[in-house]
Amino acid sequence: MVRKTPEAMKYWLGIYPSESFLDHTCHCIAGMGNTGVFETKDGLVIFDTPIKQYMGRVFREIRSKTSKPVKYLIFSHGHFDHAFGYAPFLKEIEEQGWDKPEVIAHENIINRFNKYKLLDKYHKWINKMQFASVVGKKQSRVVDPHETLNPTIVIRGNDGTYSFNLCGLNFEIYHDKGESDDSIWLWVPEKQTICTGDLFVSSFPNIGNPYKVQRYPKDWAIAMEKMMEKEPKFLIPGHGPLIEGKNQINEVLSITSEVMHFVHDEVVKRLNEGKWFEQIFHEMLEIFPEKFKNHKMLQPVYGCYQFAIHAAYRLYHGWYNSGNPTDLFPAKSSDIAKELLKLNNEKVYLKHAEDLFKKGKLQLALHIVDIIILGRDSIIPEIILEALTLKSRILKEKVKRESSFIAANILDNYRVNVKKEINFLKKRA
Repeated sequence: MVRKTPEAMKYWLGIYPSESFLDHTCHCIAGMGNTGVFETKDGLVIFDTPIKQYMGRVFREIRSKTSKPVKYLIFSHGHFDHAFGYAPFLKEIEEQGWDKPEVIAHENIINRFNKYKLLDKYHKWINKMQFASVVGKKQSRVVDPHETLNPTIVIRGNDGTYSFNLCGLNFEIYHDKGESDDSIWLWVPEKQTICTGDLFVSSFPNIGNPYKVQRYPKDWAIAMEKMMEKEPKFLIPGHGPLIEGKNQINEVLSITSEVMHFVHDEVVKRLNEGKWFEQIFHEMLEIFPEKFKNHKMLQPVYGCYQFAIHAAYRLYHGWYNSGNPTDLFPAKSSDIAKELLKLNNEKVYLKHAEDLFKKGKLQLALHIVDIIILGRDSIIPEIILEALTLKSRILKEKVKRESSFIAANILDNYRVNVKKEINFLKKRA
């Protein structure tokens, strides 16, 4: 199933016009993600390439604006929507007999590319899960991890920087951890322009992706502050339209930095108070300030505040996060469900789950209906079918209410699998 793309999500997907600025010498090419292009007399500096599926369109759009050769290609980080849509440029270089461009990235991008190869099948699965609503059934994989372009210039270390000059333009590159440990951003002082990569994405930062490795909210906040010090007039985000104006850029960078400091510091405060994750999580849901909830650049379009709490907690804590010794060596959830079913008839659980659903208590309803589904061995098929049908209805309602693209895809993918199981049981009946 391919869900309808929410209007706000179209910014993240690159469904908006590209923009040229500063006498058409600089370009923000809309894509998933954006591509920043800087023209000089001798050639182009390109910051990021889009998702592979967009690369032909982005290449043609760039070539409709300039025919100059690519001299430098900079990868903000190694995610598939920033570092894999390079093939048309390399093909053109070979056909024209031009010199190959320098490719600039942080050293951790090499580790990332190697990890993608090592976990090829796993990443194929999680990417299909995460992007199911835009990929659909016909797309076998989002990206091929074996089609990487390694850097020729490597930025090393946690405080790594690199700069170069091309035809009087200075290009200053800085490394700061944020969504990833290989992220870099670009400052072009003569153009008063910053390219952020996914350090800024025009919505709530993608901190704490449920499928992905650790993200770094504190470092991310500090990166925003470093960008503000440059006083840029133009900002090309990783996703979303070009942002113009010193005051506006300062405001969006400031609020983004502030929310990440808030998440990090409030989690740390509660860890120091001896609290466990469940208490921390629900306390922080209650104290999230309205100024963050209502800000247009902090809407939970892709990532969300709830995920960010997880990310900050994971920075400092291990997997044992409940404080309850019952969870130290847990039994199988199916065995627990079977024991609960011995205490009460499955019809009682089913009715209670249905009542919770009608009251809008969707999460609690899921927990209760799962007792029947997980402990199903001794339950008649008709009751299992009712339980699965109820779970499908609950998930469908949760998807309607969920604004985060990632969360909605997780819920909807599972709902699709539940529907398949329902159809299977109906055929057997």
